[in-house]
Order: sequence, then C-alpha cells, then structure tokens
Amino acid sequence: MPISPDRILFQDDHLLAVNKLAGELTVRGKGEVGKLPLYDFLHQDYPGLRVLHRLDFDTSGVVLFAKTKAAGEAVLASHFKGWKKVYRAIVSGVIDRDRGVIRALLPARSSREKKFEDQKKKEELIPAVTNFVVLQRFHGATYVECEIETGRHHQIRRHFKAIKHALALDELYGEPKFNQAFSRVTKFHKFFLHAQSLELSHPVTGEKLHIEASMPRAFEAVLKKLQQLQ
Repeated sequence: MPISPDRILFQDDHLLAVNKLAGELTVRGKGEVGKLPLYDFLHQDYPGLRVLHRLDFDTSGVVLFAKTKAAGEAVLASHFKGWKKVYRAIVSGVIDRDRGVIRALLPARSSREKKFEDQKKKEELIPAVTNFVVLQRFHGATYVECEIETGRHHQIRRHFKAIKHALALDELYGEPKFNQAFSRVTKFHKFFLHAQSLELSHPVTGEKLHIEASMPRAFEAVLKKLQQLQ
C-alpha cells in the first residue's frame, strides 16, 4: 500500500520529501519495531531511496530522501551547506525575551549512546547553534520557532534544557513535575516538536526549494487548549 498522497510534500526525479508523523521511526533502529519505519515503507515504492537525514521518533514534519545516487552523494558531499531547517516547539516556562541564540556545546553523534549530563571532556563536545523566536506565551509555557544552524543529536531538546526551558512533556530532558502538571491540564502525554520547513538548493538542478509540512492536528489542539487557559 503506497503512502498517502497528502504526505508527499515534494518529489521529482532526484528527491522525495515526506511529512513524517509523530510516533513514527524514520529508519530502523536496534530494538523491535511496532510498525514499519518510514524509510522501509517508502522503499517498497522507491527501491533506490537513500536516507539524507532523520527526525526523532516523536518529532513530526519534513524529511527529505534522495531517489538517486547522484542526488544523495551531492547532498552528503555538500555537508548540508545552505540547508535552512525551521522547527516549531512548545517549551516549559515563560521565556521573557522575544528571540535568542543558544550556543551550548553538544556531544558529537558518535557519542550519542552517552548521556548528555555525562559529557565532561571538552574534546567530546562540539559547537551547536539554535536560533529561536517566541511566537506566543502562555501560562507556564512558550510556543517557539527555532532554526538550527547545526544538526546535532537531540539538538533542540538539549539546547532548551540548557537554558532551563526544556520541551513540555519531554521525558528524557524535561522536568517531571512540570510534565505531570502540563499533561494533567492539557490531556496530552508526548512532547511537541515539528519540523515546519526545509529550504535548500536542489543538489542536481541548483533550484531553490522551500518545502513545508502542515502542523499536526494534535499540535494545533494543544495550542488551542493553552490559549483557552490564558
């Protein structure tokens, strides 16, 4: 069964962009999978598909794949230069400034098995930059838009933890007491992080691409709930 057409955000002879759902694996991991990961599912209809980047299991939004070897190699050779990745998130607490830049060092992807708190050696940490803008403030939470200049593992989640505004309902990096209260009030139990858009130059044609994924209904619902509680 092919993927629902409304989840295909862009495709041509070289690229395929898909709207990943929250609660869906991008690629197969080490553990058991309850349902087929997005890549495995797509690979049935696109045999030559190549993974270019990933999103966390509970993160939704734009994921881009290469349909040809030439496109995949061109993207990897460019080290993703010129990519602009914009996310939307709900974080804990009220951020008092309208915009900011987070520059906390993060572990390299090769160190992802180690917990963030255990990374003590400077040589194991590498620069990471997250720019954010406040979109709306609620009672006890903030709706933000983020642009990441780097692509470290769990970058947005780790960076907002570093400034004491962890993603609401993030069990790994968040505050348990806040999460319990947020879940009790909103009736939601998973964090909200959405890869809203991706801009890049086409690796083969050079065309400027802007690919956007609509907000999941659950994300819209929790924003509406927070607005009602104002």
